[in-house]
Amino acid sequence: MGEALRAPAPASRGREGSDGRERPAGEPPCYAALDLGTNNCRLLIATPAPHGFRVVEAYSRIVRLGEGLTQSGRLSDAAMDRAVAALKVAGEKVRRRRVAKFRAIATQACRIAVNGQAFVNRVANETGVRLQVITPQEEARLSVTGCLNLLDGNHDAALVVDVGGGSTELSWVDLKAAPPVGPPPVRAWMSAPIGVVTLAERFPEGEVATEGWFRQMVEHVKDEIAAFRRADSMRPVFEAGRAHLVGTSGAITSLAGLHLDLPRYDRNRVDGIWMTRSDCDAAAGRLLGLSAAERAAQPCIGADRADLVLAGAAILQAVQELWPCDRVRVADRGLREGILLSLMSDRNARKRRRRRRSKGSGRAPAADAA
Repeated sequence: MGEALRAPAPASRGREGSDGRERPAGEPPCYAALDLGTNNCRLLIATPAPHGFRVVEAYSRIVRLGEGLTQSGRLSDAAMDRAVAALKVAGEKVRRRRVAKFRAIATQACRIAVNGQAFVNRVANETGVRLQVITPQEEARLSVTGCLNLLDGNHDAALVVDVGGGSTELSWVDLKAAPPVGPPPVRAWMSAPIGVVTLAERFPEGEVATEGWFRQMVEHVKDEIAAFRRADSMRPVFEAGRAHLVGTSGAITSLAGLHLDLPRYDRNRVDGIWMTRSDCDAAAGRLLGLSAAERAAQPCIGADRADLVLAGAAILQAVQELWPCDRVRVADRGLREGILLSLMSDRNARKRRRRRRSKGSGRAPAADAA
């Protein structure tokens, strides 16, 4: 996982960030993670902490990179312009924070677009941000890593559902087999090429959102997921009520905000809360009773998600019908957090290796340059 930001790297005897500038002595290193999805561009900058990390800056902008992609097979000029504008802002934030390690990833839109690589090259040239287009498997792994603290060990299994703009990743986690140290094993994973943007484009809402239209979306998603059979060995655990879901996406956090009747979105209130299956159904029912304008006026939805939130609710409902769980844990976290934890884990592993080598040689360990 190398640097993700191109910048001159002048010689320095101190500790350097990703822009080559020296960090003041004693200042904890900053790490940055950027996730460019089909709908959002999201950046998180953090420093290591005893039980994870401390966020020092966050940035998010809805860019709709995958708008119209399912029809044309290409990223549109307008969508690429919006994404580049957001990435310029993100890149400047990373440079200003003198980040030690920065990883920037792109997901489904760049994976499937015929001009995806050309866009990645343009981003590098115009913003200095070097995007890495990751595989669906790594996307699922990072989502699970980012949500580890929300997995409830009192259950035997969990299904982590990461609803994106262009795809949905599902990971079946065996909590009963969790080791004393380290993450529990993922027994199966799949990536369905359906997200809130692609589903909403496939099933246009029309003037009024109806139950029949919503049901069409649910059944379409179920058809895609039901064909996946590699997680069948986990099914008895779910049928016995010993499993729970973890839902991570803007659409699911919007549902949670609606459920809580928040006057404005509050991550501290939403991240980690438990909802029941009936809570999720009730929130979806409330959304169906609202017009697009009324959804846009909801403080936890807004105009940017008003036409996508019901598609997200349909994906969640499809998963719940196929893999019944009464409890759903809402996660306002995911890929970015998974990247940060991975970067920090790599740093700690390097420090341990250096300590072992120094003990063997009798030399003092070298200073860590992050």
